[in-house]
Amino acid sequence: VPGYGDSPPAETVVTKQGRVAFLDHVLQELGMQRPVLVSPSMSGRFALPFLLARGNQLSGFVPIAPVGTKDYTAEQYRQVQTPTLILYGDRDASLGPQALQSLRHLPGHRVAIVPGAGHACYLDKPEDFHRALLGFLHQLK
Repeated sequence: VPGYGDSPPAETVVTKQGRVAFLDHVLQELGMQRPVLVSPSMSGRFALPFLLARGNQLSGFVPIAPVGTKDYTAEQYRQVQTPTLILYGDRDASLGPQALQSLRHLPGHRVAIVPGAGHACYLDKPEDFHRALLGFLHQLK
């Protein structure tokens, strides 16, 4: 993701609109049509504005304790019709519950809490994480 890890900063992703355009471009370049967007932690800065602006392009959304959830209102979340699985580890004492407080306003959401896992629940308990993710994916049309 531009500006994170070892990647150089990019002016094009400084704004929410720029991040939406970037993610849209990536999905187009990959030829993806109606993908499920899985968004752990820092990728929430890209995924959440995309969800709110272009959620109708997604088959599903899986936020995993994403950052940036407080940047949007309950009313904005209520407008989203994308099926959502809110996922986090029960040992994630900050971002998981904080994200749930905002994301619970998404209609049609489900919550899966991975027992014995921290913030990176997909690394701490990969089998439990994948079981929850695959269960959600199988329910999508």
